[in-house]
Amino acid sequence: MAEEFIDIQRDPYISSLFGRLDENIKVIEAGLGTKIRLEENRLAIYGDEENTEKTKKLLLTLIEILKQQKKLHISDVRYCLDLIKQGKNINISQLMDKIVVYTSMGRGIRAKTLGQKRYLDAMEKNDIVFGIGPAGTGKTYLAMANAIRAFKNKEVNRIILTRPAVEAGESLGFLPGDLQMKVDPYLRPLYDALFEIFGYDTYQKYVEKGMIEIAPLAYMRGRTLDGAYVILDEAQNTTNEQMKMFLTRLGYGSKAIITGDITQVDLPRGKQSGLKSVLKILKDVNGIGIVYLTRNDIVRHPLVQRIIDAYDRWEKKSNEIKGEEKKNG
Repeated sequence: MAEEFIDIQRDPYISSLFGRLDENIKVIEAGLGTKIRLEENRLAIYGDEENTEKTKKLLLTLIEILKQQKKLHISDVRYCLDLIKQGKNINISQLMDKIVVYTSMGRGIRAKTLGQKRYLDAMEKNDIVFGIGPAGTGKTYLAMANAIRAFKNKEVNRIILTRPAVEAGESLGFLPGDLQMKVDPYLRPLYDALFEIFGYDTYQKYVEKGMIEIAPLAYMRGRTLDGAYVILDEAQNTTNEQMKMFLTRLGYGSKAIITGDITQVDLPRGKQSGLKSVLKILKDVNGIGIVYLTRNDIVRHPLVQRIIDAYDRWEKKSNEIKGEEKKNG
C-alpha cells in the first residue's frame, strides 16, 4: 500500500475541504478507491500508488479552489474528480481568474469548467460563436451573462434574445392573447436568466426602453441588427433557411451567440436542422468560433450527466441493432 501526505498546518480551509458530514471526502474515496485521514497537521492518503498520487493532486486542486473562491461545492469536487480519473490536467487558475458579471444578489458568474472557459474566450475573440452541447452545460446562461456584461460596459446598446417556437409552427396565431403571451412559454428560460442577473425591476426598465428585446425567431426577418448582442437559443430547431436569415441580420458593432444541442432536434420529420448544416458550412470561416461542450461541462444535478450517458448508450445500442437488421436483410 502506498501513502501520500499533504501539510495543512496553517491551512484555514480544511473543514470546508471535507464538506458537510465529510461528503466531499467520501465522494473522492469512492471515486479513486483510496482512504483519506486527518492526522495531526497533515492529510494522509492511503491506497495503490497510482490512485494515491491522483488523490493528492485532486486534494491540492480543491484546496486551491477554496483559497480563491472561499467555498467548495460538491459539483466542483465531482468535476475535478472526473478530470483526474480521465488523466486530464487541471489548470484551475484558468477558471478562477475572471468573473463575467455579478447577479442582482451579488453572486459572481464565472466559468465552472474548462469547456466553459473556452466558450467564454471564444465570445471575447469572435463576433459569431456557436455553443454546442447537452443540457446543463451553461450554453445559454453564459451567453446571457456575457451579453449583460457587454451591455453594462456599453460595448453594445441593446440585447436581443430569440429562439424558434417550433411547437407553434412559428405562426403563433392560434394561441390566445397578445404577442407577449403567445411567445412567453417558449422564451421562459431566457427570462429566468435575465431576472437572476439584472433583477426584475432593472430588467423591466430596459424592456420598456427597448434595450432588451425577447422575440421568436420569425420576428427577426427583414431586420438589420446594429450595435446589438444577439443570442439565438435552441438553434437545433431552426431550418437551413431560418439559420441563414438569422446570421445575415447581423449589423455593425454586433455579436451573435448561437446555442443548441444537435442531439435534441424537434423539427418535423424531413426537415433538416439549420444548426447541423451551418456547423459544416462555416467551420473554416475567420471570425466565427465553434465550441463543443461535453458531459464534463454539465453543472446541473449529477444525475443529468448519468441520464445523458444512459441515453447515449441506448442510442448506440439501437443503432447497432438497426445496422445488424439491415445487414441481415
